[in-house]
Amino acid sequence: MTDSKPTQLSGLDRFFSISERGSSVGREVRGGLATFFTMAYIVVLNPLIIATAKDADGQFIADATSAPTGLVAAGTAFVAGVLCILMGVVGKVPFAMAAGLGLNAFVTYGIASQMSWEAAMGLVFLEGVIIALLVLTGFRTAVFNAIPPQLKTAISVGIGLFIALIGFVDAGFVRKAPAVPLELGIGGNLTSWPIFVFVAGLLLLVMLVARKVKGAILLGIVATTVLAIVVEAVAKVGGSGTADQPNPGGWRLVVPAMPEKIFGFENPLVLFKEFDPFGAFGSVSVIVALLLVFTLLITDFFDTMGTIVGVGGQAGLIAEDGTLPRTREILLVDSIGAAVGGAASVSSNTTYVESAAGVGEGARTGLASVVTGVLFLLAIFVSPLVAVVPHEAAAPALVVVGFLMMTAIREIDFTDYEIAIPAFLTIVLMPFSYSIANGIGAGFVSFVLIKLAKGKVREIHTLMWVVAALFVLYFALGPIKTLLGVG
Repeated sequence: MTDSKPTQLSGLDRFFSISERGSSVGREVRGGLATFFTMAYIVVLNPLIIATAKDADGQFIADATSAPTGLVAAGTAFVAGVLCILMGVVGKVPFAMAAGLGLNAFVTYGIASQMSWEAAMGLVFLEGVIIALLVLTGFRTAVFNAIPPQLKTAISVGIGLFIALIGFVDAGFVRKAPAVPLELGIGGNLTSWPIFVFVAGLLLLVMLVARKVKGAILLGIVATTVLAIVVEAVAKVGGSGTADQPNPGGWRLVVPAMPEKIFGFENPLVLFKEFDPFGAFGSVSVIVALLLVFTLLITDFFDTMGTIVGVGGQAGLIAEDGTLPRTREILLVDSIGAAVGGAASVSSNTTYVESAAGVGEGARTGLASVVTGVLFLLAIFVSPLVAVVPHEAAAPALVVVGFLMMTAIREIDFTDYEIAIPAFLTIVLMPFSYSIANGIGAGFVSFVLIKLAKGKVREIHTLMWVVAALFVLYFALGPIKTLLGVG
């Protein structure tokens, strides 16, 4: 695809500031495609988490008699599509949104296990409303602007390591092991066809990026997917199996193959009647309900903040003073995503760190997010095609983008321990604890404590005190629940 000239689409160019940000329509389209393919897995994975589990009443979501995976897949794609387009048009940044991984697992196993699905999704809706109010009052934006610039850089670097680890783990290149936390491949060996496909895709992508080939990330994903389909057709590897009959050498999440059919449709609007905003307060105590909402809120709040700092920095959208244009609009759309995700019974939707794949492809404006959103909406009708791309084909893009984001580490002054230690904790705890929020929390708390220990209280922004205190509460939630006897 050749880059379109902005003069041919002057209205589009002016609205999204395409030329102003040094981009082009072609680059934005490629970026939108790359982002979609790196996060399309959520259309398959979200239903496997939400639709296959029963609530405290022993019911599947939407009162279905069996796991409604197709319906939840359609709902996941629909909500993601609408929110991506909204982020592109309102936020005007290349940040894509979809149901948040980790959050959906917490909603399923930490909330729905204590109440009905309707009540659990009602809490997600309430959390989204609260975050939206924090944006409208200016609190969330003020917190974003209060973060020291070098700590923002550390967040970006930490996210780079985090998404690289996600790529390695999703592809099975790095796995949990019996004797050590992680190991290479299977039993320390790279002995499966899916791992071969991942390695081949990674090497191809590395060469394309090193040669600065246009569309490198997208080309890498497509080429690796084709290779995966060929390998499966010849080797008949199969899936990763079940807990009773595992197949460690199998494909993770989906088995790549030409789909038997291309079109399919489930009405996602059905799910919008499946939430009860106040049902939780009749199932559990008020204290438990509030603690559950707080856990959702703090995770959503700072995961998103970390993502927009990291991806925005990679896109060159962060100003020298550490601010991001249209921060209020971006955070408002993200907050709406949490509420809409609960209302649609697909869990809280949040800004995806995989947006960095599109930025790595050259995306700099909201047009890329619109492209991603349109593809998600199309995925409602062509879900069989979405399921073709295995983790092993998309994961190389995450690893390479992780490298690109980590290059910002040169901007941190590691000779100044007052910022170096908080930056270090932020960077390492994101991948080590598999949580963006945990890394940010460790960085914020240590930053405040070090400044306090050195008698530099005046250098601590008031909101940094507030946020650090909230993170102390967040990290102490377990003991607090025990003391209150709420489990």
